[in-house]
Amino acid sequence: MIKLVEVSKVYHRGPEAIQALDHLSLQIDSGEFVAVTGKSGCGKSTLLHIIGGLESVSRGRVFLDGCDLAHLREPERTRFRRDRVGVVFQSFNLLPLLTLEENVALPRVLQGASYDQARQEAANWLEEVGLSGRQGHKPHQVSGGEMQRAAIARALINQPAVILADEPTGNLDSVTAAQILTLFSHLHRQWGKTIILVSHAPEAGQAADRVLRLADGRLLA
Repeated sequence: MIKLVEVSKVYHRGPEAIQALDHLSLQIDSGEFVAVTGKSGCGKSTLLHIIGGLESVSRGRVFLDGCDLAHLREPERTRFRRDRVGVVFQSFNLLPLLTLEENVALPRVLQGASYDQARQEAANWLEEVGLSGRQGHKPHQVSGGEMQRAAIARALINQPAVILADEPTGNLDSVTAAQILTLFSHLHRQWGKTIILVSHAPEAGQAADRVLRLADGRLLA
């Protein structure tokens, strides 16, 4: 499903070169729930962004669902992200002037679905994540946990091959964070979704099938 071969990523800040990933290889099978943990700055988010086609590699190859991301041009890469990858961010990234239903429906509209169809699918996914009574609310009218649930529904609506979650509990209190991790576990069991969840919190590993630990851009044995 997902395969990284000798992947390195180097950022340049003036004359300084920062090695975010260092010859990293791994494979994640379809339907697997993997948690990636490690200290801040260890390369977790960089790894996630590379898997999702949000960043290019400095060296190595990345395959997702049979597609070699290195060979995609930028328009193809954009379509690939839209159709095959769902991303959940720490900061929710909901549009403040849209309702939760409209936020969730937007990726389907951009994919070509009619507005009515997209809104119906959005309502179904909001119900799936426990927000059936919140469709008409705007982000500022709901809690942080509810915003994250809406963001998860938005990531799911295009039926992506993989869900990437970048510190999805980072802005939440411990009780709400536990609820969000439970929701990811439910979605994994119910829908067989491939999920890669990045977190510095050790609790994230308890929800996953497998835990990968990063340090200085490398996987720990």
